Amino acid sequence: MVGGSGPTIGPVEYTNVALDQDRVMTCLQFGLLLIRDGGLPLAVLVSGPTERTVRDKGQVEVMAADRDQARAFLADLRAGMHERNVYRGHVVSLALERYGSMRIKFHALPAIAREDIVLADGVLERVERHTVGFAAHRDRLLMAGRHLRRGLLLHGQPGTGKTLTAMYLAGRMRERTVVLLTGREVGLIPRACAMARLLQPSMVILEDVDLIAEERDRQQLGCTPLLFELLNEMDGLGDDADVIFLLTSNRPDLLEPALAARPGRVDLAVEVPLPDASCRRRLFDLYGHGLRLRLDADGLDRLVQRTEGVSPAFIRELLRKAALLAVLPTGRTGSQDGNLDVIVVTDRHLDQAMHELVLDGGELTRRLLGAAS
Repeated sequence: MVGGSGPTIGPVEYTNVALDQDRVMTCLQFGLLLIRDGGLPLAVLVSGPTERTVRDKGQVEVMAADRDQARAFLADLRAGMHERNVYRGHVVSLALERYGSMRIKFHALPAIAREDIVLADGVLERVERHTVGFAAHRDRLLMAGRHLRRGLLLHGQPGTGKTLTAMYLAGRMRERTVVLLTGREVGLIPRACAMARLLQPSMVILEDVDLIAEERDRQQLGCTPLLFELLNEMDGLGDDADVIFLLTSNRPDLLEPALAARPGRVDLAVEVPLPDASCRRRLFDLYGHGLRLRLDADGLDRLVQRTEGVSPAFIRELLRKAALLAVLPTGRTGSQDGNLDVIVVTDRHLDQAMHELVLDGGELTRRLLGAAS
């Protein structure tokens, strides 16, 4: 090669790849393997991505005396990659590195119990039927000619529980690989979908899809290509592809009509509403766990009434702030209970916390916490 830059004989190169739970796997980075497959000799050249190359994929090249033998070896290799992929069954996301290379990150989502999801009657059941229900009966549905690919849109005001519901579904279907797309990584939609196809059954979670899928006349520069990529990937899946697209949005009115309405892209759109009185009462029980609420006789009823139009995130923050006020030196009412310091929250702490959130916090705080009124 020009300048003597061709390959030379040298040691085999290895690299460490980070896996889940801080595990590390040592992988072949660059090396020539001389092996026998069924008694026949093969030369296998393995070359992985490096900082000196622009491509970010590993490459395997095979040399054999017979072309069919090389093809059979590669087919077996692909089957092994599919069955024993280290990312299968995990929650992962894609991240851009320097020079445009890509890194796969593992995530450990918190365990979300079903009773931790407080939604209006029937909402969670509809979501479960479209996801967990399909997964439980995938073989029978496929034999009956029903397609498995599906799209689900969760929409509603900020703080109503869309992300929490997505994490709950990921925990319910632990055999399903979950690919997360958030922030600037939405530019990796094609690669994320390719990974979801390879590791199916899988689920692609794309939060705040309205940021890239607004109606075309409202889009900012750079949004349109991402929208087209998303639509193309959702349309390009075969009917037997067991891939769920779970999208969340705070502004469904801005979504591209083709994304929100056409079957095959989004099959079900579910509004995650602000909690009604019954849900707010359950939320106070849920987020008040670990606290001792010392309220007047009608204290809880008054709280439920005063929080009409707020999100679960607001109620959680209200109780957190009230607990903080209760343990401050000027307002501490805790009492010793064995070796535990029990935090006692009174009406006064809740009133003060409400005042700080609603009045002192201003309009921006109310909007960030999902308080409509």
